[in-house]
Amino acid sequence: MLEHLYSMQNKVCVVTGGSRGLGEFMAKGFLQAGASRVYITARNAEECQATADHLAQYGDCVALPGNLSSMNEIKTLVTELSRREAAIHVLVNNAGTGWGAALDSFPENGWDKVMDLNVKTPFFLTQAMLPLLREGGSVGDTASVVNIGSIAGIIGDGFMNYSYGPSKAAIHQLTRNLAKDLAEQHIRVNAIAPGRFFSKLTEYASNDKAAYDAEIEMIPLHRWGEENDIAGVAIMLCSPAGAFITGQIIAVDGGTTLVS
Repeated sequence: MLEHLYSMQNKVCVVTGGSRGLGEFMAKGFLQAGASRVYITARNAEECQATADHLAQYGDCVALPGNLSSMNEIKTLVTELSRREAAIHVLVNNAGTGWGAALDSFPENGWDKVMDLNVKTPFFLTQAMLPLLREGGSVGDTASVVNIGSIAGIIGDGFMNYSYGPSKAAIHQLTRNLAKDLAEQHIRVNAIAPGRFFSKLTEYASNDKAAYDAEIEMIPLHRWGEENDIAGVAIMLCSPAGAFITGQIIAVDGGTTLVS
C-alpha cells in the first residue's frame, strides 16, 4: 500500500535548477521512488552533466543544460523534451536566485533578475510545457507541477533580499491561479515553501557561526532542512499520495513560520 502511494513509477520528471541543492535532492528522490526518467536543467553545463552522471546510480537521469531566464532557451528546452518524450508527468520549477543589497542602494537590475527567474520563468516554462503535461495527466493519474517558493514569501525577511520575498509571494499566488485553471485538465499545481536548507543561496548565513547558531536556536525543531525533508514532500505531491492536493503552499521549515 505505502509503496504504491509514494511511487513515482512510470513518471517522467523535469527539475529545473537540478544540478545542486534542493533541485538535486528532489531529482534523486524521484529516481529512488521509481521514476522512469528525470531530466535536470541548470545554467552550468559541466555541473549539470556531473550531477546527472552522479544521479545515474539511482536511475535514468538526463542533463539538459540551459539558461531558463531566456525565452529562447525555454523554447529550446521544451523542443528537446518534445523530441524525446510524448508526455511529461512532473515539472518542478526550482531554479531561482536572490540579490542582497541595502535598501538605499538596491539596484534595478537586481530586482529584475530575481523577478525574471523566480516568477517569469516558472510561468512561461509551465505555459510552454502544457501540451506535454496534458498528455501526462489523466482523471485517475494527474500530472503535477511543483513550484518552489519560500517562507520568505510568507513572513518578513530581514536579510535585505528586497526582491526575493516578493518574488516568492508572487510564485505562491501564481500557484493558486494555475491550480484553479488547470484542475480540469488533470494537472495539479502546488508549491513548497522551504525554510532554511543548506545551499549556495544560504552560504552567507551558514558560514556565519553566530548567525547560524542564533537561527538554530530560534527554529522550533532546532535544525536546518536536510535532503529527505524536501525530497519527501516533493514525492508526496507528485505521487498518488498527493492526488487530492492542488493549489496549496506547503511550508517545510521546521516550524519557523510559527514563531516569525
